[in-house]
Amino acid sequence: MTAMTTEVLGLPRGRALTRDDLDTMPDDGHRYELIDGVLIVSPAPILRHQRAVRNLIVAVNDACPDTAEVLSAPFDVVLAQDTVIQPDILVARNDDLTERDLPAPPLLAIEVLSPSTRGIDLLLKKERLARAGCPHYWTVDPAEPSITAWRLSDGEFVLGTGAVGDEEFAVTDPFPVTLVPSTLITATR
Repeated sequence: MTAMTTEVLGLPRGRALTRDDLDTMPDDGHRYELIDGVLIVSPAPILRHQRAVRNLIVAVNDACPDTAEVLSAPFDVVLAQDTVIQPDILVARNDDLTERDLPAPPLLAIEVLSPSTRGIDLLLKKERLARAGCPHYWTVDPAEPSITAWRLSDGEFVLGTGAVGDEEFAVTDPFPVTLVPSTLITATR
């Protein structure tokens, strides 16, 4: 992977980046996000990751109530002027969405872990989503495979439920969904 510097991207030095700076990023197949003014650049995901995202979208969309919408990256979630993230999958209230972005915390944010984003997803994004008031956060590890759900309590995410392999993952909030992690990484037609 090639390192990109602010000089290569034409970004300002010596200050935190903002949403306006993010709008100048090239359309080059990378995912550009800001967390507290720091640019995070992620490469295109691998096949197993893409399968997990596709299968999750289908399952979550089938369970989602009409008052909310399921979207996949790239779609901006603006948590602050210096924090714009793109969860792999998000569920947002219809009334909170704009044509351009979600300028509020999602009801549910889901990240499919990759070796290059694991730390960001489990630490930085999770903490920033909690601080913004996102009530539900899931991570999916396609290598294991597993699903872990956290729910917001007193401003912090607490471990909810989880499942590995052929175990059943079942939640009732933000709406009832039942999944089996091993089925998320299989090819479907």
